[in-house]
Amino acid sequence: MEFEHKPVMLEETISGLNIRKNGIYVDGTIGGAGHSLEIAKKLGGTGILIGIDKDEEALKTAKYRLSDYTNVKYVHGNHDEITDILENLQIDGADGILLDLGVSSYQIDNRDRGFSYMEPESLLDMRMDKSSSLTAKEVVNTYSEERLYEIISKYGEEKFARRIANNICISRKNKELATAGELVDIIKKSIPAKFQNGGHPAKKTFQAIRIEVNNELEPLYNTVMDSIKALKSKGRLCIITFHSLEDRIVKQAYTAASRNLHLPKRSSILCLWSNITW
Repeated sequence: MEFEHKPVMLEETISGLNIRKNGIYVDGTIGGAGHSLEIAKKLGGTGILIGIDKDEEALKTAKYRLSDYTNVKYVHGNHDEITDILENLQIDGADGILLDLGVSSYQIDNRDRGFSYMEPESLLDMRMDKSSSLTAKEVVNTYSEERLYEIISKYGEEKFARRIANNICISRKNKELATAGELVDIIKKSIPAKFQNGGHPAKKTFQAIRIEVNNELEPLYNTVMDSIKALKSKGRLCIITFHSLEDRIVKQAYTAASRNLHLPKRSSILCLWSNITW
């Protein structure tokens, strides 16, 4: 399947980065290179673009789409490690950093990845980095009922988290849960019909499990702080968030940075919130 990813808020992001031709720019989640392609177009011969992604399929697509540009460095890694990544590349600062958080449309649409509640036959996986060991299947089949409740309640903000966690544990006693459809059926049975009119009933639970599998939130605060510290004078940081949990953490980091790092003299930061429903 071809890696398709329509860049979200492209114009706002490129404007926010205020790209300099000879600058150094980091796309911390390069994905299908939607944003990076526009960054590369604006860079001159001495400019550098660093593309990071923990999804190796994304990196392969990015390399193909950016094959006309020789000033791109590709890193299979996590934007949470941005300090180490820049140090390993012997780069002492960036003029702009972009973090497009969350999951890509390709990952959602690819039934082999197990992200979507709309693909009932897909196996429960949800790993952005296929080399990592933890899968959604392991989460739903081995986590305790209390831990499942905590995850679904905290990361999914699902008010029926207790029922869902309990019914998952009951169901898995008889048969290991293996597919998205099996999990969706449990979720639907756990939520009263009158509360199933505000979008797909499995959306929040799937989001919660995906966040757990990929450890998306725990390191985010430090990632934002590290990204700000990695900026050169007058550098720009743009972060695209997709739900209130990400948005809240990013804004907390921004507030702390503005108080402790003398941010107005140092750089500009922009949080772009795109509330997209997959």
